[in-house]
Amino acid sequence: MITAIVHIDTDPGRIPEIAAEVAEVAGVFEVYSVTGEVDLIAMVRVREHEQLADVIADRISKVPGVLRTQTYIAFRSYSAHDLDAAFALGLED
Repeated sequence: MITAIVHIDTDPGRIPEIAAEVAEVAGVFEVYSVTGEVDLIAMVRVREHEQLADVIADRISKVPGVLRTQTYIAFRSYSAHDLDAAFALGLED
């Protein structure tokens, strides 16, 4: 599974509507409205690299009110659960 983090600049007057429409795109599993330099962050998961173009360039970028996207592709995933498991070495608490 390939995960991409997509930063989305939008028309400021339509952030909730754009977020809802982006959330409906197949391959998008979460959309966050955020503070900072971008308006929305979408989490995208696809099975094949080529599908990123379908989801991001062909769908998200064409949602009315989306001004710009910037995509980051994840190499690895780290979570507290993963790190706890890695350091537990089978020892019980």
